[in-house]
Amino acid sequence: MSVWDAGYDLGMMDQTFLILISLLLLLVNAVGVFLVLMQLPGTWLMLGATVGVAWWRWDGWSGVGVIGGWTLVLLLVLALLGELVEFLGPAMGAVKEKSSRRAAVLAVVGGVVGAIVGTVVLVFLPVVGTLIGAVVGSGVFSMMGDLWAGREWESALRGGKGAAVGRFWGAIGKLMIAIGMWVVVAGALVWA
Repeated sequence: MSVWDAGYDLGMMDQTFLILISLLLLLVNAVGVFLVLMQLPGTWLMLGATVGVAWWRWDGWSGVGVIGGWTLVLLLVLALLGELVEFLGPAMGAVKEKSSRRAAVLAVVGGVVGAIVGTVVLVFLPVVGTLIGAVVGSGVFSMMGDLWAGREWESALRGGKGAAVGRFWGAIGKLMIAIGMWVVVAGALVWA
């Protein structure tokens, strides 16, 4: 049974309000996908907004209401997976190229620092500047970590390249997960 069934009495104003709230949730979640593209925590905005709407119309784990409990659990798992993919990408890329542990840790830190610097320095390239900064930051910090650990320049360069490639694919992976979260919420609203 869902809120749209005839057995669940909604007045015309309530139905209109529910549709407007659902459309607003989809818009907020689309902004969350864009934030992920900007290397910001959009998946958590999506989860928070969806939890808020679910709480507003909560009627237990049975799925009666706007969003069911299992949908929220799935969104939480996807948000955590997105963070894992994004943050482990540069580290795994560096490790794949036989970099030091220090280089792998610094690749993750460099991705965050690089995203911030890329956003500020490359302000004329709104989305691309942030991604370029994150990728370059991961690579440069990984190289610094390998050089600090006493590795040769050529080895450090390979590790930096691996970290940069890992950061890029980590960002793409998290973006795909955010799009998947949007689809899950849209589906839950349609079939609620």
